[in-house]
Amino acid sequence: MPAELRTERRDATLLLTISDPPTRNALSEQVYAAGIEALDVAESATDIRCVVLQGEGKNFCAGGDINRLARRRLEPPSVSRQTVERFHRFIEALRVFPKPVIASVEGAAAGGGFSLALACDLIVAAEDARFAMSYGRIGLSPDGGGTWQLAQALPRQFVQRLLWLNEPLTARELQELCIVNWVTDSGEALSQALTIAARLAQTTAPNALASAKELLQQASRCSLTEHLASEQEHFIENLFHDNAGEGLAAFLGKRPPRFQ
Repeated sequence: MPAELRTERRDATLLLTISDPPTRNALSEQVYAAGIEALDVAESATDIRCVVLQGEGKNFCAGGDINRLARRRLEPPSVSRQTVERFHRFIEALRVFPKPVIASVEGAAAGGGFSLALACDLIVAAEDARFAMSYGRIGLSPDGGGTWQLAQALPRQFVQRLLWLNEPLTARELQELCIVNWVTDSGEALSQALTIAARLAQTTAPNALASAKELLQQASRCSLTEHLASEQEHFIENLFHDNAGEGLAAFLGKRPPRFQ
């Protein structure tokens, strides 16, 4: 059976779990479809403030199922093209989702699994987590936006080495490169991710979180003049949102805000 995506509520957080431990939670079309649907539902649910994505058991996600990829070579290329397109729709859904998405990484995040973690807004990784693109070892090139995400954050020469030599990076190494945000003891990544999600839900207005995410997304493809105009529109819209009234009143009243 291919991997499935389980959903679970943890207070104001939606927990998404890729579940197929025997394959180290290899990706599947069921995961893509369920992930897109879950994010679509969560976007309109006002009581869901954050999403945490994890893999079941000791690994985050090993990327594509190698046996399934081998079988795909016996089918027309159009079949594989559709599968990659579905994966990419899931990646895009994570990037445009207006609420924070936190990756909770234990063990391996390899190939498409690494790309999936990079598509999240924040990454919490266990001390023993290992990240590798690993495509070249089986004669493939990256998908899932991994090269785009890494190129945005790191020097080209470093990324090229990572892609060509397939060297795994530790959570600490990626933290030094500002890719991983927090490193925890083994087995504690989910607990830390949920704590961060709860903190975001309690201390920052949802509309402010959404604006910050959208502005950051736009920044790399806008001129300064274009980006200043976009910041202005977001600022004015948020200033006249009810949450700004609550936030300002709470600050002046020296009390915690109660954002909606």
